Amino acid sequence: MTFKKHAGPPQVFLGPLGGERRAAAFSEGRPILLTGINGQVGWELQRTLQPLGTVIALDRARFNMTDPDQIRAVLREVNPAIIVNPAAYTAVDKAESEADLATAINATAPGILAEAAKQRDALLIHYSTDYVFDGSNPIPYVESDPVCPINTYGRSKLAGEQAIQASGCRHLIFRTSWVYGLRGQNFLRTMLRLAKERDELRIVADQTGAPTWSRMIAETTALAIARHAGQQGIYHLAAAGATSWHGFASAIVEDAAERGWLEKVPAVRRIASADFPTPARRPANSRLNCDRLQHDFALRQPDWAEELRLCLDSALSIQ
Repeated sequence: MTFKKHAGPPQVFLGPLGGERRAAAFSEGRPILLTGINGQVGWELQRTLQPLGTVIALDRARFNMTDPDQIRAVLREVNPAIIVNPAAYTAVDKAESEADLATAINATAPGILAEAAKQRDALLIHYSTDYVFDGSNPIPYVESDPVCPINTYGRSKLAGEQAIQASGCRHLIFRTSWVYGLRGQNFLRTMLRLAKERDELRIVADQTGAPTWSRMIAETTALAIARHAGQQGIYHLAAAGATSWHGFASAIVEDAAERGWLEKVPAVRRIASADFPTPARRPANSRLNCDRLQHDFALRQPDWAEELRLCLDSALSIQ
């Protein structure tokens, strides 16, 4: 199988990477291997990684995270200097009945990537989740806080973190929260659809976190790679500020109404988690403290509401 450089989606904004490239990160012309290109973050990474070198961008058909033999064969052929792995099983409720599949994709496969990275002295970039915490903290979580996932998805992502750390490979693990974008299944797209269909939206108001745009995650990743000078470990990567799912939904509906996207504006009602039972429990507090990321990579995380407006601006620009 021959792999070619991927051109990436036709999008427009990228932070100032040019003067920050580190040639040492791409020794002997080895490429960047990117997985999960049809996911929210993977789609954006196709564009943001382009200034850093040759990107081999693979979808599930060419890089099946449930097939260890295929994973190892591709890694042997590509021999990447950097592996960026946004591929994941993210169906939180469905994971309760598909624990083996969630574990294969979120834990076993990252462990294989980590072993390959260790063998090749490659840098592994991997994404985890706020769901490794139980949500009982009254303040934002820091990276060193005790982990205690309360659902199968969170346990599978924690196992992936642990497999990477145990491998001894060079790695950056970015824990994200409440990821949304203009692609795939996510809260933003669901709310925009329901706001056009219903007179009332009943949204959980007792879970708190920071909605985080997939494009911001991808751009932050590219900047972190460009500024990488030996840092490794777990970093929290989320937008600044916090809100509830109800607050997020209200902001989406308000913004969509201001843009004239809604013929009729639905009421957005507060409900408790107990009023909307799901197969998987969710943490009450998903706030992540991102001070370590900001300090080590000189990055500023934008406020979630600012990012939402930018995201919807980009939706307007491609309509």
